[in-house]
Amino acid sequence: MALPQLIPSHSSSSLTHQPSINHRAANPYPIFKPFLKSSSLSQSRRYQRLNSLRCSASSFSDNHHTDPPTSDDVEELPIFPLPLVLFPGAILPLQIFEFRYRIMMHTLLHTDLRFGVIYSDSVTGTADVGCVGEIVKHERLVDDRFFLICKGQERFRIANVVRKKPYLVAEVNWLEDRPSGSEDLDGLANEVENYMKDVIRLSNRLNGKQEKEALDLRRNQFPTPFSFFVGSTFEGAPREQQALLELEDTATRLKREKETLRNTLNYLSAASAVKDVFPSSS
Repeated sequence: MALPQLIPSHSSSSLTHQPSINHRAANPYPIFKPFLKSSSLSQSRRYQRLNSLRCSASSFSDNHHTDPPTSDDVEELPIFPLPLVLFPGAILPLQIFEFRYRIMMHTLLHTDLRFGVIYSDSVTGTADVGCVGEIVKHERLVDDRFFLICKGQERFRIANVVRKKPYLVAEVNWLEDRPSGSEDLDGLANEVENYMKDVIRLSNRLNGKQEKEALDLRRNQFPTPFSFFVGSTFEGAPREQQALLELEDTATRLKREKETLRNTLNYLSAASAVKDVFPSSS
């Protein structure tokens, strides 16, 4: 029995993909099998004809890191539109084979190794808020393709398109979450974590897996990075992920994630009750 889809907290999401939660996107504990019949990496391979997302491995010096920009900074950034949403802290494997992006990689590997990943699809077009991907590992092949592993860094909003050829370059403003005032962010984050654990537990049960106790999903993360981690697990729902990425308030993001998880948990609970009454229906 496949896992049911997430129930987004905002009906305006108009999701066109069956969503799932993949807690392994940034968590090592193999507790939950995503609804999609593929992991984060194999899901990426479905987009090979567009951008060929694949994993790679190589290493180089870490001396390329720079001080994080502030929200007042404006910077030119090469932009890579993709049919997915990258969150700060998330890992993104890529294979680069299209000529214009190979040109971009040659430039990046001699500069600061950073480019903008921005969500794009045939229905909604290209978003104006994205996330910086920093190349942390790379391998150049003999045919001039590149295997990359990137890590999500700062969020940005496109302010002005500088040029479109040979690849998109834009001036961007950096986004930071606003202070959440008197909101109990730690309390919200703990509630979201508990809902995630319950969703994982019931999902395992519905799939006939052992109901293991979910381990520490938050892993001592502060509320803001944890909210990005949660958003990164909502695989298959890129428009909902994009909405979460664009929010500039940690409390609002956590509340939206909490509502989505609560709705999903209610759905799973009902499905589990049906399975208990009619075991053959699974």
